[in-house]
Amino acid sequence: MASIRALILNCTLKRSPAPSSSEVLGREVLDALGEQGVEGELIRVVDHDVRFGVSTDEGDGDGWPAIRAKLLPAQILIIATPIWLGQPSAVCKMVLERLDAELSETDAQGRLLTYGKVAGVAVVGNEDGAHHTIGQVQQALNEVGFTCPAAGASYWVGEALHTLDYIDAGPKPDTTGRTTKALALNSAHLARLLADQPYPPPEAKSAAVSPSRKPS
Repeated sequence: MASIRALILNCTLKRSPAPSSSEVLGREVLDALGEQGVEGELIRVVDHDVRFGVSTDEGDGDGWPAIRAKLLPAQILIIATPIWLGQPSAVCKMVLERLDAELSETDAQGRLLTYGKVAGVAVVGNEDGAHHTIGQVQQALNEVGFTCPAAGASYWVGEALHTLDYIDAGPKPDTTGRTTKALALNSAHLARLLADQPYPPPEAKSAAVSPSRKPS
């Protein structure tokens, strides 16, 4: 069985040691991945001096290269983000913008370095917008080369116009807990499949296509 590592990027707006609901859910995902034999770590992005930009290194002490150095050997990436104004956090959007640089990074066979990596999403908020946020983040991650598994997200949203946060709401084993376990199970399964059967190089022909058959 292939060894799989995961990286959880907590995109809260709050610096440590402030409590973070997205960190709570992110660590629950990490624990669920551990049950699937996956090791990993969680990074609170705002604790690092990550610069705005769309390159792998914006220079001048940019904190992204150190995070990227942990992303590259990981087979699973989980973005944990709060909802603000119905949107992913500004930190989450900054991370997605930095990941845009991966469109220019390829291996010796011309594949993006993100090919073969699985991406999931964990979302918390005390207002509506979870599905919209998940959709935005999954689409962006897929566009820069990540593969999203079935049931590739977990979320919790509090009642509208109330202020209860996930960190105070307590465990939700029958709702969020169930989707968290599904996210971890399917992410680990897909990551192992892709490790054993990588995506083909861009110019490779599918084995299912007969070379003698011409399109009609």
